[in-house]
Amino acid sequence: MLRVVEACAARIRWRLRPQSKRRLLNDILVLCTGLRPVILMDYGGTMPQLQDNLCSLLHHARQEASILNPLRVMVINDMLYVIHVKGLAEHVSPNARSQHQLAFVDLEKSCCKLLANTEKNETMMELLSIQDRFSATFSTLIIEANVKPGAADVECSVISIPDTTSLIIDLTAFLESTRIALPSLNGWLLGYPITYLFRNETAEAATKNLSNHSLHIYRIFVVRHLHSDAKQSEEELLSFSVPCDMSAKREEEPWARSFLAHMNEKLERCSHVWESVRLEVEVFQSQSGVIVL
Repeated sequence: MLRVVEACAARIRWRLRPQSKRRLLNDILVLCTGLRPVILMDYGGTMPQLQDNLCSLLHHARQEASILNPLRVMVINDMLYVIHVKGLAEHVSPNARSQHQLAFVDLEKSCCKLLANTEKNETMMELLSIQDRFSATFSTLIIEANVKPGAADVECSVISIPDTTSLIIDLTAFLESTRIALPSLNGWLLGYPITYLFRNETAEAATKNLSNHSLHIYRIFVVRHLHSDAKQSEEELLSFSVPCDMSAKREEEPWARSFLAHMNEKLERCSHVWESVRLEVEVFQSQSGVIVL
């Protein structure tokens, strides 16, 4: 499958740097094996050429590898994502949201506070409303494609999502009448256990508040099973930050342990592809004005 993607990228003359090509191939494998439902395309070029290249790549690659059929390009404002439709439908479902509840860092207050999603907060309630819209939208997509909701896996080659379905899913309208900042939505979409919560009009204050804190950077690494004598190497699956004073126990924080256990459950479903997962925590000493949300 990855050879098909690599060949199609060459065919459409998408001139990716070696590091970007490696990241793209790894991200597609991550999507197709169910480790993540969404990846943010913050590499590989700029809009609109990046969107054109992605759509062209998927158009050609899906004709040769049916496992790629559930992949789509999602657009929200000027942000571009590659999604696994079935995986995202599961991620945004009420059942998954109740099983893996988010914690939120309220950046609108000078002393950042960790909130549970049961607490009353106007910005949080708006995010929960958007989550419901995502759930309804992707449940409909799954029904139209005659796909039963469930975790994505490497057997997704049996999924039949009609080729007539557009490669592009534009959800920009979801945020047109809301005040919540896109980074807050991204925290949930990209699968982070902790999400920074703030609105567009408070973005400057949120950046300042977060810059006053030293941060723990949590990085998740995965190792692939290799069927050759090639040297194994770790690939970063995702990373996110949490203020140090809210994560004093580092990887022993209850939410961190729960998150890592959840990632291990995903890995076990595709253990013939992935060998291991590892969490690493490092400290980032913030300075005012350095952090950009």
